[in-house]
Amino acid sequence: VLLAAAVCTKAGKAIVSRQFVEMTRTRIEGLLAAFPKLMNTGKQHTFVETESVRYVYQPMEKLYMVLITTKNSNILEDLETLRLFSRVIPEYCRALEENEISEHCFDLIFAFDEIVALGYRENVNLAQIRTFTEMDSHEEKVFRAVRETQEREAKAEMRRKAKELQQARRDAERHGKKAPGFGGFGSSAVSGGVTTMITETIIETEKPKVAPAPARPSGPSKALKLGAKGKEVDNFVDKLKSEGENIMTSVGKRSVEAAKVLAPPINMESVHMKIEEKISLTCGRDGGLQNMELHGMITLHISDEKFARIRLHVENEDKRGVQLQTHPNVDKKLFTTESQIGLKNPEKSFPINSDVGVLKWRLQTTEESFIPLTINCWPSESGNSCDVNIEYELQEESLELNDVIITIPLPSGVGTPVIGEIDGEYRHDSRRNLLEWCLPVIDAKNKSGSLEFSIAGQPNDFFPVQVSFVSKKNYCNIQVTKVTQVDGNSPVRFSTETTFLVDKYEIL
Repeated sequence: VLLAAAVCTKAGKAIVSRQFVEMTRTRIEGLLAAFPKLMNTGKQHTFVETESVRYVYQPMEKLYMVLITTKNSNILEDLETLRLFSRVIPEYCRALEENEISEHCFDLIFAFDEIVALGYRENVNLAQIRTFTEMDSHEEKVFRAVRETQEREAKAEMRRKAKELQQARRDAERHGKKAPGFGGFGSSAVSGGVTTMITETIIETEKPKVAPAPARPSGPSKALKLGAKGKEVDNFVDKLKSEGENIMTSVGKRSVEAAKVLAPPINMESVHMKIEEKISLTCGRDGGLQNMELHGMITLHISDEKFARIRLHVENEDKRGVQLQTHPNVDKKLFTTESQIGLKNPEKSFPINSDVGVLKWRLQTTEESFIPLTINCWPSESGNSCDVNIEYELQEESLELNDVIITIPLPSGVGTPVIGEIDGEYRHDSRRNLLEWCLPVIDAKNKSGSLEFSIAGQPNDFFPVQVSFVSKKNYCNIQVTKVTQVDGNSPVRFSTETTFLVDKYEIL
């Protein structure tokens, strides 16, 4: 039985200690204080025993990783557990020093709890520990991305409708007729109010986390009282509907089209696969890739029991040196020789109505040519202001990036940036002091673009630049091309859903 796991100094002072059975603080501090005195210098042993307990330890620069066990514990298993503990610590601490260990003590304790439960080791590896402690919800990120896409599409639709209403009013005034759709409301003053009303709605949708409050009227027009005059707004919508201006339906259609970027396909087959990738990338402002890490996974979902005994035919055309890893229950030899994913025991079936990760991959590199989207931000001082030129270029032309947002921080309290040339659109968030450069699609036909603006500030004020996007094409060219049954090798219909998301994308 494993009694405790601790990181201590060479003098026996405990920095982090996790007890897996009932032990008092005095008892554990006494055991750790006695530990350095028991070690004989010059011996090659990695354990030492007393009358009651056994210490299994590993030196880590100026510290020790120590496991305290009972004397009848299996020392071979304890040494294997010790190695896993020692590999966990660098995952959370940049340096093996007392201050760094203390700073990340709770992260280490959570990781220790994943390794050992009630004194016995759990069957986990380093990657699983990282996943369990992060508790990262991919579904939540997908939901947020879809919601933001829908909001942007709704705002664009509202702007279009506002322009149509203004045009209709101008046409009516030009011909000396009454403006269509505004009967009972008055004339031009109210139609101007309608435009303002739509603009107010756009502003409210930009703050989805705060419940939209009724807007205050900025003038004598009663049409601006959104909360107070509900009946008048309903009448206005009814008038539009009677003339074929079905606003809500058209907004819904555009939102659904935007949601198709990440939403699962409607015709979800009995065998459905999710191919998901997340990228974490850090670049320097003067060029050079500091680190790029990409994680991908194929998740299998089977909803019909008759398709539970199948094999997936995987096509891997990646040439960047991706590290592949199959699930422990998958036949590794079959995958290596024939690129097929099947269970080790062909008589067994995949689980029904549950998501099962069958293959995952990882790519870590500092090779600049692997960067999917390069960002070059060039601020230059010009008198009291700073001229900023920023450009993007898609290096991986096979990709199609949707809803790209390049976020540039701005100095506080210096007003609004003056935009020169721009490809795409921009948003200025004055509360958070951010300039968001929005590009609906970046692909081989639209692989580069630039933005120029000027604002008071220093070059360092415009970093770090952050990038976010979603894509229906994955970065590593790994696809499932065919699914066949184990018995008879007959083909099975299947559906796939591919997602490529950003975890972190920064230019420092």
